[in-house]
Amino acid sequence: MNNRLHIRFEQLEQATTRMLNSVAELGEKAYQAPGEKQWSAAQVVQHLVISETAIGQYLEKKLLQEEGHQRAGIGTFLKSKLLRLALRLPFTRFRAPSFLDKLMPATAPPLSDLRAEWEAVRRRMERLLNEFPGKLVNHAIFKHPRSGMLTIQQTLDFMLDHILHHQQQIERIKKAVS
Repeated sequence: MNNRLHIRFEQLEQATTRMLNSVAELGEKAYQAPGEKQWSAAQVVQHLVISETAIGQYLEKKLLQEEGHQRAGIGTFLKSKLLRLALRLPFTRFRAPSFLDKLMPATAPPLSDLRAEWEAVRRRMERLLNEFPGKLVNHAIFKHPRSGMLTIQQTLDFMLDHILHHQQQIERIKKAVS
């Protein structure tokens, strides 16, 4: 695995561990939504698992294509930076993309099941990164629903920022249900 990708992946692993531990601290309240039409902490975790599953599947599909990967340009860089900024601002909220929203069941499975599923998804991502072709590191490989095409490093940055964004949501949920 490329050293930069490895560093991003390790940061992703640490953020995931912190998130799961934070949700586990809630106990049964992890399944309590703070308000009507709002997600519980367990549903936030489920959303992240579903998101990362979809990202991994998309990347695997794109890597099967031999050609057509465009080299990332300044537009990709700028859109990635704007996405990172938007995710880090504490007052920003986004609706989940409709295709992901449709995959969310009404109630989340037990946290232990979510943890195991996320671990399996993450190991699959690790294998993908270990085998990631060096010639594609600077090519746009993942299509984010809002910001467009991203390189693999920008994709990992997004995944990390996505978790950190939802960690803020978990903190709001913890205050509301405690």
